[in-house]
Amino acid sequence: MRAAGCVLWRRAPDGCTVEVCLVHRPKYDDFSFPKGKLKRREEPLAAAVREVLEETGHHCAPGPRLPTARYLVDGRPKVVDYWAAEATGGAFRANDEVDRVLWLTPDAARDRLTQPRDRDQLTALLDTLPEPLRDA
Repeated sequence: MRAAGCVLWRRAPDGCTVEVCLVHRPKYDDFSFPKGKLKRREEPLAAAVREVLEETGHHCAPGPRLPTARYLVDGRPKVVDYWAAEATGGAFRANDEVDRVLWLTPDAARDRLTQPRDRDQLTALLDTLPEPLRDA
């Protein structure tokens, strides 16, 4: 199964630090990054941007590619391509897949992520940010 998503981030109100967006999926009762299955003939980056908008209500500017996640779901392999993406505007509305989003500091996001494997993408995101934001 192929999927794609983004580690969505924005500058915090102080302008010197960043916040990372996590989505809560009630079906799984988990916190993760916005992601979803590719549609037929859909490119992974297009799917990632679409999923961010569908799950968070935010438009985004995709940036660097992040590590690909590979794991099993019900015994079948799943591959999720990720990108860093800066939020450029929008507003969240609860929907069938996501009932809430959290904008958290990177440390708080690391603690809140349900799957430890998602921390690899968070670490990779921080490595892509400009120096002043990286140390936030």
